[in-house]
Amino acid sequence: MSAETAFVEDHDGVTSHYIDVLEEIPVLDLAPYLAGEPGAAEKLALELRHAQENIGFYYVINHGVPQSLFDRGFTELKRFFALPFEEKIKLKFDKSMVGYVPSKSTVYETSTFNKNTKKDLNETILLGVERDPDDPKLQEGHRFSVPNKWPADLPGFRETMVEYQRTMMGLGWQLLPLYALALDKPADYFNAFFANDPCCIGRNSYYPVVDLEENEFGIAPHSDAGFLTLLPLSDVPGLEVMTPSGEWLPAAHIPGAVLVNTGEFLNRWTNGRFIATPHRVVSPAADRYSMAVFYNPDDQTVAEPLDTCVSADNPARYEPVGFVDYLAYFCDRNFFEPKGEQGPYLTRQ
Repeated sequence: MSAETAFVEDHDGVTSHYIDVLEEIPVLDLAPYLAGEPGAAEKLALELRHAQENIGFYYVINHGVPQSLFDRGFTELKRFFALPFEEKIKLKFDKSMVGYVPSKSTVYETSTFNKNTKKDLNETILLGVERDPDDPKLQEGHRFSVPNKWPADLPGFRETMVEYQRTMMGLGWQLLPLYALALDKPADYFNAFFANDPCCIGRNSYYPVVDLEENEFGIAPHSDAGFLTLLPLSDVPGLEVMTPSGEWLPAAHIPGAVLVNTGEFLNRWTNGRFIATPHRVVSPAADRYSMAVFYNPDDQTVAEPLDTCVSADNPARYEPVGFVDYLAYFCDRNFFEPKGEQGPYLTRQ
């Protein structure tokens, strides 16, 4: 850890102590909390708060998701990306943000950290929430609520990825009370925004071994768009996280752990308090696969800086914004629109 220290007040407002400002990614153990031990939620919320205010990333262990599910997911991704390009491109993504994203499809123009000019070298299959054919959102034609695009001849792929998606959404739901407590709100504060129809996207990617040119990446430095991201790491390194001192920190593989980070929507909702940290993927030493789940609220949710994150000394820095509007801006600028003005959401008040 760094030599810097920060003063932290416990959730009950009574006990106070000093802890180091983070230059490494902390590990949070969910076991006591999930077992319902008295005081476990408050203690864990304090640890989460410190991680999200100082580095924006943390690992969770003893979270209840079986390693066998992660293993099956990675196996299915290898099978999918090994398909001929002619088969994968039949599933090509569009503005609904589901389907196959070929290599060199993205430049992160929304990034305020790095202005890369070369398109990212990963391949991805984007998966939205799996819905029944009679789901009202499908009938109403919402942009980010459409049927997923599945390969025709890959038995087991769809079933495994849907199971994985739903399991990770369950983990996200279990984390919500900790975020609420960490932000000095009632434990159920965020539940209403996620209970009915969370807007979740799975970004399932393949990073091949390549010789990168200058300012070229598997995925360029960027911050995620949403509320939080859940990512079990494979044993092949490649992901790097920006520390507070500006160094690139490789994200270590901890068997069974899930890496969690803040997205830009939550950053705005907390008035900048919870950090949406830049991260990137460099060329791996061996083929690398990734199963990120972006756990987001209902698309009608509006992020207005929380009252617990606003004060006379720290007034509201952002205008309120609806999630569907912010996600559309993020996706359009990075995937579809040509270079132009930065847009309304990069400017703080």
